[in-house]
Amino acid sequence: MMHLILADSELEIIPEKIRNHPAIKRSKSLILDASLHHTAMKRLQQWQRRGRPDIVHIFLLIANESILNKKGMLRVYIHTRNDEIIYVKPGTRIIKNYNRFKGLMEQLFKNGKVPPEGEALMEMKEGSLKDLLNELKGKKILFSMKGKRKRIEEAMEKDVICIIGGFPSGDFLSPVHEMVDEIVSIYDEMLPAWIVEMEAIVAYENKFIAGKL
Repeated sequence: MMHLILADSELEIIPEKIRNHPAIKRSKSLILDASLHHTAMKRLQQWQRRGRPDIVHIFLLIANESILNKKGMLRVYIHTRNDEIIYVKPGTRIIKNYNRFKGLMEQLFKNGKVPPEGEALMEMKEGSLKDLLNELKGKKILFSMKGKRKRIEEAMEKDVICIIGGFPSGDFLSPVHEMVDEIVSIYDEMLPAWIVEMEAIVAYENKFIAGKL
């Protein structure tokens, strides 16, 4: 089983500090989005990396459509910069339309789960990255340029927890380097989260299920 974590992801409700800014008032979205709220975000600390729900969306779409997920061997979690954890129920279909996806995230922040009634397809709880890692079993691999360069297959084990940064630039906010068993670098430059995700999923598929397809 692969557990895939998007850590310190830049997914958040618009902070109170900028809600009266004209750029915010013109927008109907409650989710901070750099493509819409860029001018207002300059009042926030670390504004250059914030407001990236698109990273979460692409990450979930790729995981959802992977062979590994279709085989029932993938579990996906989103950890946010504000220490919220989103649990995604296996088999959940991810909305492909970006604006509708943001609407779904608004519901999740408001109600703690979606749909608000009945069995939850996604559920949000307060919790740090360390809290999440303590719930899971398997070798903990962090993908980072600070790690040792090696082929991903060499690091993979049958039960594995892969941690990928959910931000466009910079480094992890959580002290994740202290929480893992191995830090792996797969390229000399910083790659988008979804590229690292694809490489990790395919490496796992090749090592453990390729002969069973």
